[in-house]
Amino acid sequence: MPRCRRYDRSLGRRRIRDSAARCRPHAGDARCQQPAPAVAIAISPARSEVFTAASIGISLRDGVSSPEELLRNADTAMYQAKARGRDRHAVFDQAMRDRVVALLQLETDLRRALSRAPIQLPEFQLRYQPIVALETRRIIGFEALVRWQHPDRGWIDPAEFIPLAEDTGLIVPLGQWILQEACEQLRSWQAQFSHCLPLSMSVNLSTKQFTQTNLMEQVHQILQQTQIRGLTIDLKLEITESAIMENPDKARALLQQLKELGVKLLIDDFGTGYSSLSYLHRFPFDMVKIDQSFVSGMDSRNDQSEIVRAIVSLAHTLDMKVIAEGVETVAQLTQLQALGAEYGQGYLFAQPLSAEAVEAMLGSIAP
Repeated sequence: MPRCRRYDRSLGRRRIRDSAARCRPHAGDARCQQPAPAVAIAISPARSEVFTAASIGISLRDGVSSPEELLRNADTAMYQAKARGRDRHAVFDQAMRDRVVALLQLETDLRRALSRAPIQLPEFQLRYQPIVALETRRIIGFEALVRWQHPDRGWIDPAEFIPLAEDTGLIVPLGQWILQEACEQLRSWQAQFSHCLPLSMSVNLSTKQFTQTNLMEQVHQILQQTQIRGLTIDLKLEITESAIMENPDKARALLQQLKELGVKLLIDDFGTGYSSLSYLHRFPFDMVKIDQSFVSGMDSRNDQSEIVRAIVSLAHTLDMKVIAEGVETVAQLTQLQALGAEYGQGYLFAQPLSAEAVEAMLGSIAP
């Protein structure tokens, strides 16, 4: 870094991994990129090469009232550069400021909305998307999906607040409430619509939930409280590939404990993460969920159909059943049936429904 300093810059160290440079006001983007190649070198300690990289955040002095604010803005820009893929730079601007302010406000609102978790969360509701047997179109269960009705903004897109909940750890109390609420709802439907049995409920477990030390106790307690028949495959937990790959050995032991409770285990969004045959067979999953990105391309791309074929074949080889996400067309349904996928969900069958809409649907099914 000192080699990058010129007459128009001063250089300082802020903390262990960060440095800061002060440039003349019109040094420009190109000159601020100069440190990146200078630090993108290979270091060889103890015969092992370590490759370094730089992510650079740039903040201009205009409209900034203090050095502290200037550094905060540069920090924000630096994290934006990292998010774009390291060895990049980003300039702090008004749009970035607005996003930061909006994100902080959303986090504040989310914390407020979750302040009573897991007892009662009046701003949150569950929607239930039917899962059907592809051969018969019979409903065999539902996936519970959370929705947030903000008191001022109305319905917040899950793609906006779920990643925030993950990043802040707020997904843990939210996820516990979802699991409790979904199991209670399933128990109610089992009692009310006995002619539709068996019915199952699928609930997503986030990475942070999966790594909780008390996850087993939570699941066991909820099964006891709601009295759903865990041993008759009523509760299914969906776990992403990234969650199990953080610590594969620990994950395998925890999954086995969950199976001993009678819970069925699904690997979610298969094909989008780290899974391979060498890893998948090590874990006691019961079902594989094919990500909708593969299903959606089956109509127009032969390679997508071949990927789905390979996943179905792999799952069946490992004695797992298959659920296809995002089924939207009859053509997709026909192909999935031909490939041997057992179950599916998507707008071809039904969108996520309120509890009342589910009850109307189940009530319309003849005994």
